Formats: sequence, C-alpha cells, structure tokens
Amino acid sequence: MKRALLIAFHFPPFSGSSGIQRTLVFCRYLREFGWDPIVLSAHPRAYPTTSEDMLNRIPDDVVVERAFALDAGRHLAVNGAYVGLSALPDRWSSWWFGGVLTGRSMIRRYRPSVIWSTFPIATAHMIGGSLARWSGLPLVADFRDAMVVESYPEPPLVEWSFRKVEAATMKTAAAAVFTTPSSRDMYRHRYSEQASMKYECIRNGYDEESFEAAIKLHESRHDKSEDSGPLKLLHSGLMKRVERNPEPFLQALAELRTEKVLSPESVRVVFRAPVNTGELQEIIDRLELRDMVELAPAVAYEEALAELLDADVLLLFQAATCNHLVPAKVYEYLRAERPILALTDEAGDTASVLRDINVNSIIDIESKERIKTYLPKFLEKVRASEFSVPPLADVKQFSRREQTRDLARLFDDVAHIPAREAGS
Repeated sequence: MKRALLIAFHFPPFSGSSGIQRTLVFCRYLREFGWDPIVLSAHPRAYPTTSEDMLNRIPDDVVVERAFALDAGRHLAVNGAYVGLSALPDRWSSWWFGGVLTGRSMIRRYRPSVIWSTFPIATAHMIGGSLARWSGLPLVADFRDAMVVESYPEPPLVEWSFRKVEAATMKTAAAAVFTTPSSRDMYRHRYSEQASMKYECIRNGYDEESFEAAIKLHESRHDKSEDSGPLKLLHSGLMKRVERNPEPFLQALAELRTEKVLSPESVRVVFRAPVNTGELQEIIDRLELRDMVELAPAVAYEEALAELLDADVLLLFQAATCNHLVPAKVYEYLRAERPILALTDEAGDTASVLRDINVNSIIDIESKERIKTYLPKFLEKVRASEFSVPPLADVKQFSRREQTRDLARLFDDVAHIPAREAGS
C-alpha cells in the first residue's frame, strides 16, 4: 500500500477548530482507497487550547509524529509583546524548523509517495513545500479556502508573507485543493500561467461514524415530553460579527417579541460555543433578549452533533464577503435532517449548495425586514411539521468518506509527478 505524508497543525488534541475533522477523517478512511496515512503535526504545547475528547478517534496504527513548535504569542512574548517577524507568516512559524527535520526523518523511514499539507496555518504549506523540494515527492496543497482575498489577512506585512507562501506553494505543488468551486476557480484564474497544475474541489463534508455515535447519544437522552415546549433554534460554532453578523436576526426577533408575534414560550435561540461571547452578549442585553437567547459553552464533538439532532431549526449565518466559502457545519446540518434557516447571500457558494439539494429557506443576513417577515411563517411550518428536509440518500454525497475517495484518486493521479517537474 502506498503511503501519504499528511502535514496538519490542526490535529487532536488541538481544539477550537472544525479543521481537525478534515485531517482526522482522511486518516481514518484513506486506507479503504489504497493509501496508508502518516501524520506530521505540531507539539501540543503550541496549541492555544487542547482537549482529549478526539484523541481516541485517531486510528491506533496510524503513525503520528509531533514536531517542535512554539506559539510566538505565548512562548516568545515579553510582557505580552513579541517581535512581529517571529509570527510570520503565522504565530507558529517555529514549527517550520522542527517540521522539516521531523518530516525528512519520516520520509527516510516510511518512504511516502505523496505529501499533503493543509491550511489555514500557512507554516504547514512552508513545511510541505520544503519537504517536496528536498525529496522530489509531489505536493498536494490543501488550501481549503483562499489564503489571500480582499482585506484578508491583515496587517499588510502578514498579507505580504501569505502571498509569498502562497506563490511558493503553487510553484512547487502538483495539485491544489479547495473546499468550494469559487475558491478553486479563483486560484485557477490567479495562477492561470500554470497550465499543468491540477485544481480540485474536495468539500469538508460530514462524518457518518460520528453521526452514528451522536444518534445513539441523542436517542438515550431525548425526552418526547419536551416536544411541546418552545421551538429550539440552534447555531453551533464560532460567531464572528464581520463574517456572521447575527444582529439583524436578533433585531427582527426583538421586534417580533415586542409585537407579541413570538415569545420566550414559543421560541428559544441557542448559540453553542460562539467564542466571542462578550460582543454577542452586549447585543442580546441591548435588545432585552436574555430570556429568549442563550449563549452556551462548548461541548465534546459528538455531543454537539447530538444537539443538532435535538434542535427544531438549525441557524446558519454567513456574510456576502464569504461567498466563496462553505462552512463545514453546512454539511453536518444537512446530515442532521433538521430544518435549516440560512441567513446568507443568495449568490454565494453556501446558498448554491443548499439550493442544489432543495433547501430554499435562504434569507439575506443583513435584511432585518425580510427576516422579520419570513421568520414567523417559517416557524409556523416547522411547528406544524410541514417543513421537509432533503432525503438522506441525497445528502450522502457530502459524506467525508466520499470526499476521502476523491482525495485518494487525486493522490493516484499525482503520485508519479516529481515536485520539481510540477513546479517548473
């Protein structure tokens, strides 16, 4: 069986990012399609937050090596300040030194046929590029999303360093992978001179094994006597006001409450693990929604999935500035087989994914008036069980096993292409 060296910063016991699921699931399924994964990650000291709840999901026989790495923001700071150059392209640039040394040793010992590195930690691509050029092995650069877009990243020095890493990676890689068609097409246009480059869209998807465990957990806890209570509207995960502004929705909710269209007895909104709780709590307090809106702490991954199954409505927030992105939670929402209210731009990739599978409850995230008009009618249908969801047979195309199949095919395609040829 051929081997693939996977380079990923986001890997258990790291917590706080859905990105760990992408690498973790590839590790679990690649062997089904003829590839044996070996993983190069960072020492856990470099992680801002850790949790052991996902460690048992790493297959016991998968080789995982963790290279030296420091977090410049914590380990190299003096009185809370650190030298900016130590955090270029990111705060974990020290991982490059340890990653290259450890990666060379892994290549000598395990003889992989391909190298795969994954964003959003730019240093991962630096390690992948260095190892590909040293070994001659083909590099598959998993960008997931665009590294550089208008107004991101900031400040200018960080943007410059990202552009340098991006260009070097594209020059070396045999293939570039993205999670949405728009991001893929953006890079195909940006690097149009590289005619031999393979551009692929491999989506984030959902993990069926995790859902099977979540379903058992949900069934063991579900109390049917609670079904007559307020409808539970759930948003699961990070809330960034710039990218996922909830204020127009909360304003509409507050006005509907004032007009006695909705009440705490009819609707309860839960933001699970939003992270930036201070800013969100300020909006809730200002709109006097404390008895209708709850900010809930993070829970273990499978518990979070079980909560999706328990919700009456799953809320999705995404600004037009993120039209080229599709959050991983979209696919988990679809697998949960619950009604989805998507507050997003109808021209974006997220709306396209939903429409293609016949989810049409899509409202402009910035339009308080449209949300206010639509929400009561939508909830009435949900309450009456008149709101249909896509059949599971249609959703299965987004399983992570299917996405891993696509990655294995790509590995098969590029395994014979030397890195220097790919980058020439």
